[in-house]
Amino acid sequence: MYIPKAFAAPEPDAVAELLRNSGAADLVTCTADGFDATPVPFVHDPQPGPHGRLLGHLARNNPQWRAGLDGGAPALAIVRGPDAYVTPTWYASKREHGRTVPTWNYVTAHLHGRLVAHDDAAWTEDAVRRLTELHEAGRAEPWSVDDAPRAFTEGQLRAIVGVELLIERVEAKWKLSQNRSDADRDGVEAGLRTEPAPGARAVADAMARTR
Repeated sequence: MYIPKAFAAPEPDAVAELLRNSGAADLVTCTADGFDATPVPFVHDPQPGPHGRLLGHLARNNPQWRAGLDGGAPALAIVRGPDAYVTPTWYASKREHGRTVPTWNYVTAHLHGRLVAHDDAAWTEDAVRRLTELHEAGRAEPWSVDDAPRAFTEGQLRAIVGVELLIERVEAKWKLSQNRSDADRDGVEAGLRTEPAPGARAVADAMARTR
């Protein structure tokens, strides 16, 4: 991924926070027939290794999981944070000289590693429980895997295959107007907070944290 110096992740903890709070990531693998890609909700486990691993599952009928057989295969998971359109009208410099253009602000991380498939009900159930607990935590009435009849759960587990991305390298990009003047950044942050578009206020919050 192209990452100008100004847009590098502000600190290692920023990537860890993104992985803790991310939704689905785009899992990308390559076969002799070309690229396969599937949006997959993952749980980030910081162990083992310096970058940890992602735990998730794919439908058994989705052939992409087979790339993880026989020791695994190279894979990429694209994790997306908030993103939003930036209009030049928010720039102080637009009023000064007019030499401005629209852009897009966003947060993303590319996780490179090796995909391993786990066609094992116990492994897959553990991954499903972790994912469920992550997203049910804090709800007034959190749902548990144990709330469903066991026979039903076992049938659902037979229809999926666990997958694990062993992360070997992380490329992270926080493109949040860091290459603009303080006045321009102030204008963008204020403008985003007035936008109805999903994610705009989250981008403004991310900008504030990188100041």
